[in-house]
Amino acid sequence: METFDVAVVGMGALGSAAAYHLARRGARVVAFEQFELGHVRGASHDTSRIIRTSYGAERYVRLAQSAYRDWAELEAATGERLTTITGGVVFIRTGGPYAAADFAEALTASGVPHELLTPAEVHARWPQFAIPEGVETVYTPDSGIAHASRTVATLQLHARVSGADIRDRTRVEAVEPDAGGVIVRTSRGEVRARKVVIAADAWTNELLAPLGAEIPLIVMQEQVSYFKPADPAPYDPERFPVWIWEDDHCFYGFPSYGEPTIKAARDVSDNLMTPGERTFEPSAELLDELRGFMGAVIPGSGEVLRTVTCQYALTPDREFVLGPLPEHPDVLVALGAGHAFKFTPAIGRVLAELALDGETGDDISGFAVPARNAE
Repeated sequence: METFDVAVVGMGALGSAAAYHLARRGARVVAFEQFELGHVRGASHDTSRIIRTSYGAERYVRLAQSAYRDWAELEAATGERLTTITGGVVFIRTGGPYAAADFAEALTASGVPHELLTPAEVHARWPQFAIPEGVETVYTPDSGIAHASRTVATLQLHARVSGADIRDRTRVEAVEPDAGGVIVRTSRGEVRARKVVIAADAWTNELLAPLGAEIPLIVMQEQVSYFKPADPAPYDPERFPVWIWEDDHCFYGFPSYGEPTIKAARDVSDNLMTPGERTFEPSAELLDELRGFMGAVIPGSGEVLRTVTCQYALTPDREFVLGPLPEHPDVLVALGAGHAFKFTPAIGRVLAELALDGETGDDISGFAVPARNAE
């Protein structure tokens, strides 16, 4: 049987980052992807993802700060420009489920520069927005964009350059911990590894269930739409920030990026379906809702050019799950709850540290794998 230091299951953003960091450290790594590399069945394809430190919880701000350092190191090591800083705004309705004060407190505690703006101040800087009264705005100048598919491809390429054995179109059917590590049973045979990193997102519980370690997940199909403004110039990244609208229904969007369109979406659409049930067909109802929102908040956004679907696998309270299974410490799990792309290089590094060193310098105590309920 082939033997490896670490096996990685799932080659989306988090798995690819783990393979990259493991290989860079000299570990013997094998990585499995059940579909073709770069597929559109998960959550790591398409172009843009928001990067930001602006969170309302300090644990995420601190990890985001680490991620910014790791993004810089990844770009320096690969020669790729993967991020673009645009500045970013978070719009928060007064009296809603989120509070600007929480963001300000977490950012202040972490030493992140930020401003609190009124609707009039937002309009003075970015007249493209039509923000009503009763909305507070948190501005962070370090926010921006990461190129999603290019990042994943870069991580995979340089993982291979560093010696990682990446096997796509190879389905992992079971992981079986024993005294010698973990046996990984795949559609193309078995391998043994000292540690296994499961970064399989919506498919995670297919591997955890036989171990009695399922993690509650809500899986849904999401969609993002590209709008074509009549005049794209005001939405250039140097003139328009990334943005998030935090309310009972949350929305987010981008300046133009690689084409004269602006991308926007509702976050957590509740369009529930498992990977096996996915239609890949956009919801007309969700698209109409988004059109109405964009017409009110970004009046010049224009008509919808196209809509693309993806997939969310949400953990309880959308908290990350990062670390070993309590009952099987040689099996590590990484779940990003639909908001982890901005942390990609940091999470990959943390997973490599956990697998090779048994610990990490980042505080991930709030992201531990939930202990199994007592029977």
